[in-house]
Amino acid sequence: MLCLGWLKEFTTCMQILHFDIKPHNILLDENFNPKFSNFGLAKLYSVDDSIISLTASRGTIGYIAAELVYKNLGGISYKADVYSFGMLLMEMVGRRKNVNGLADHTSKIYFPSWIYDKLDQGEDLELGDVFDDEKVMVKKMIITAF
Repeated sequence: MLCLGWLKEFTTCMQILHFDIKPHNILLDENFNPKFSNFGLAKLYSVDDSIISLTASRGTIGYIAAELVYKNLGGISYKADVYSFGMLLMEMVGRRKNVNGLADHTSKIYFPSWIYDKLDQGEDLELGDVFDDEKVMVKKMIITAF
């Protein structure tokens, strides 16, 4: 959040909707701290506005929140970036893109559906060389991503 106070009587706090949170737009500084990049699709709006309107969808397929694609779901809020971040987090935990056209089973093509089914059925997440003590953290990160 960015607050601009030009006059004592007038202070406006602004928010940025990025609209394109994905692995390609996360950079690391010299201390490996993540920084968002590529604000070409971003929109600045007041914190007083909980819903904003757009004339066209913005973002990358696979990371776009439903309210950006389906106009009848309502307005667009900061939660559009929350959805994109959840998809990014799932990719990090799963160590794969959210869509894998080369998956050996059709049920594994769309990672969020596949991992949700695994969690729902109480099955092992099959995430490779994850140690037992890390499995709890991985499960928490996936639930947070959802």
